[in-house]
Amino acid sequence: MNTGSVIAIDFLIAVVAAAAWLGSGATAAARRRPVALLLAALAVLATAARAVTIALLARAGWWFAGEKILIAAPLSLAAVVVAGWRLLRARGDIRSAAVALLFAGYADSSALLVTVVHGYPASAGTGLLAVAGVVAATAVSWRLLGPRPSRAVSRTTLAVAVVALVAGTGLAAAPSAAPGVPHHVQAEAAANVGEPTDRTPGGSPESLPGKRFTLTAGTATVTVSGQSVAAWAFDGQVPGPELTATVGDVLEVTLRNKDIARGVTLHWHGYDVPNSQDGVPGVTQDAVLPGQEFVYRFRADQAGTYWYHTHAVSDIGVKMGLYGVLVVRPGPMSGVDRVIAAHTLSSVSLPEPAQEPVAAGTPMRLRLINTDSATHRYALAGSPFQVAAIDGMDLSQPPAVSETVISIPAGGRYDLVFSAPAAPIALSVDNRVVYSTGALTPSTSGWPVLDPLSYGTAQDPPWNRYDKEFTLVLDRGLDLRGLLPRYAHTVNGAADPDIPPQVVHLGDTVKFTIVNRSLVVHPWHLHGHHVLVLSRNGKAATGSPLWLDSFDVRPGEVWEVTFKADNPGMWANHCHNLAHAEQGMLLHLMYA
Repeated sequence: MNTGSVIAIDFLIAVVAAAAWLGSGATAAARRRPVALLLAALAVLATAARAVTIALLARAGWWFAGEKILIAAPLSLAAVVVAGWRLLRARGDIRSAAVALLFAGYADSSALLVTVVHGYPASAGTGLLAVAGVVAATAVSWRLLGPRPSRAVSRTTLAVAVVALVAGTGLAAAPSAAPGVPHHVQAEAAANVGEPTDRTPGGSPESLPGKRFTLTAGTATVTVSGQSVAAWAFDGQVPGPELTATVGDVLEVTLRNKDIARGVTLHWHGYDVPNSQDGVPGVTQDAVLPGQEFVYRFRADQAGTYWYHTHAVSDIGVKMGLYGVLVVRPGPMSGVDRVIAAHTLSSVSLPEPAQEPVAAGTPMRLRLINTDSATHRYALAGSPFQVAAIDGMDLSQPPAVSETVISIPAGGRYDLVFSAPAAPIALSVDNRVVYSTGALTPSTSGWPVLDPLSYGTAQDPPWNRYDKEFTLVLDRGLDLRGLLPRYAHTVNGAADPDIPPQVVHLGDTVKFTIVNRSLVVHPWHLHGHHVLVLSRNGKAATGSPLWLDSFDVRPGEVWEVTFKADNPGMWANHCHNLAHAEQGMLLHLMYA
């Protein structure tokens, strides 16, 4: 059983315990003694079971159990003691134990709300608010169900509730450290990297792709699988035009906004461009508004499979179609080189199925890209293959595998290479065939999933000491910092723009520990850098050095990654489920 499963089980047990105590109190008030006793027994058993799950979570890391040990455990213990003591004394009328049983229900419910509403980290303010809620709810029940407490007890109860409420609110609302991240900047000019490469010596301009591109963003209606779909598109197509280059080329891309009212930018996903070209509105440039344009220019010194997308209102813009492919090749290509970019546009899956005959023995490279906000499962049937590169970075001596599923996180890319067999091959995404060389309907159920952390040949790490170490704990919680409260996706208990930046110096070796204590997957993406995976859940990576820019941190997982701070600037560091980023799960890496 993994930690994610324990988190889910612990949550369900907590719900059962709270519901059983509350149900016991309600049935005791109705003088239904057998039912009240049965529910109380269930609550005690659930509390004992939760002690086990909390212990398991504590073994996995304090991140998973902090508020449960500091707040939930004392409240649950108080629930059992108070309710148990009162039940032992209620030998006659079970109704006399109703308030104590309800107190137990309020205590467990309050502890559960701490996890659901506040999350990580546990704090004194949260604990006091939980106590205030329990005391207030119990006092109201006591007055309704009787016998009414004495005036002295009532005053004492009121004083405790008010003090806990005021102190807890004050501590919870205390201002955090100023993040120091600029959110309004002046757009910078394109970097001085030379003039764009328009043609290759000896080639004809008509047959060679230009290295000056213009992309116009605008609303459009596109046809997908025979359906007309409203979209936001580059040059009226989804995906946008495929941009290609050869290592050494200088690319110049002019972005124009026709009518996207909330603005657009271009972020070169996975491509470690200079900071001024990264396309993050409010950090590296202003959003390009209707009628405006912005010129991006950078040198293609990084071969591999990448993609571009708007980073302005990205949770809507990318979903609506503002994305495209960027491929940088080391030289002239040979054989068959195809890009398969999976995307969901208005509930329609892209790309549309394509079939082409390929002669046996032809070298093939399939560049798989996940442009959605959720994980996709790819499967190649009909041929063994090697994963030559992940996220644009070549792997060391990748072995051939077959009948193996490739799980690609949001934003991730895998390059598969193989020689075309005489029989057809078929590539499927989530069991839907999207590319084939002939008639083939594969059955991929039961295939194992490739684990990239143990794939390929290991090499010595480039460094084994770290100048800076950061821990990111991913969770959900109520964000009260803005004008309106929101239930945000949080990092270390805060939500954008109130998450303090990670400050590094040029040349630092940096280590991130990324912890997911939520119940959903968070695909993590650092701009401007690739990170080397060190371990997952305490188990060291044993395969080829794995340099990633996008990786799934699943519920209960703990990833350790490292990188060299060699690309100065202000960089976004966020969940690439773009709705999660929009709801707070975004911070910044800042060079001092």
